[in-house]
Amino acid sequence: MNIKGWASGGLALGMALSAVACGGEGGGGRQEFLSLGTGGTGGIYYPLGGAITSLLSVEDSLRQYTAEVTGGSVENVNRLREGQIDLGFALAISIHAAYHGGQDYGDPFESLRVLAPLYPNMVHVLVPRGSTATSLGDLAGGRISVGAAGSGTEEVSRQLLGVYGLTYDDVDARFLTFSESSASLRDEAIDGAIISVGYPAAAVLEATTTGGARLLSFEPDRIDALRRQYPYYSPGTIPAGAYSGLESDVTTLAMMNWIVATEELDPAIVTGLLTILRDQKASLEQVHEMATQIELSLLSDAPIPLHPVTEAWLGGEGE
Repeated sequence: MNIKGWASGGLALGMALSAVACGGEGGGGRQEFLSLGTGGTGGIYYPLGGAITSLLSVEDSLRQYTAEVTGGSVENVNRLREGQIDLGFALAISIHAAYHGGQDYGDPFESLRVLAPLYPNMVHVLVPRGSTATSLGDLAGGRISVGAAGSGTEEVSRQLLGVYGLTYDDVDARFLTFSESSASLRDEAIDGAIISVGYPAAAVLEATTTGGARLLSFEPDRIDALRRQYPYYSPGTIPAGAYSGLESDVTTLAMMNWIVATEELDPAIVTGLLTILRDQKASLEQVHEMATQIELSLLSDAPIPLHPVTEAWLGGEGE
């Protein structure tokens, strides 16, 4: 049941219904409250998460869903482990490291599961107006925003610097949100920023339009070197015209975003989520155009095991 009639006004109605919903309809029981960890307000996670939770709340009379502002992927995965949130958005790098155990996660998070795919992030490396840098390697010794603490961008930044032979000891690392990075580029308070996000992203639009920031490409040999070390990267392109002043394609790296939870998450919640992503995608596209890139077939490329319901869904093609 594809509800394309939602197009313009349905999502707003859904948000209103979600806001006033209280525990009543599902057999008179008390309503359960669940939270989805997203990211900062300057990226795509938060508005898309708000749309998904609104639709879930409308479709599920037993539960009320809320999108939470967070530091991003790392924080979301760690809060899932602690039982502080119920679902989360996260980059492949974060869930792969958490599942297997890594420096940001401690012991392996073996009950972590993929519920659904989102869209690919593109690595944006920006320099302020007037910078002569042509490569991330040129920013050695400079002030670089590596992303908010607890974000997937910050994990990506470490790996990107590493492929140029750099660590945080070789740069003045600034742990800024996307919005803070944009403002700092505009004010020339930093020499560069790494932002891992789908395009077009509000913070990058702001930095390029009002701040005159410029995007850098990655050299093909650096892309190959990184992919040999970390298989969850793929080649990516930010096309000409995606941002102000971008007259030619930017060669970069791409990485998928995923919706994750623990294996114990109620099967009905997972089924509801997958149904919305299949049947109400048009509503999500009204919130952000990156939703056009949500493809459930990408579940076969998940970097960690699928939730049992998702695995069954994939095997039965959603039937």
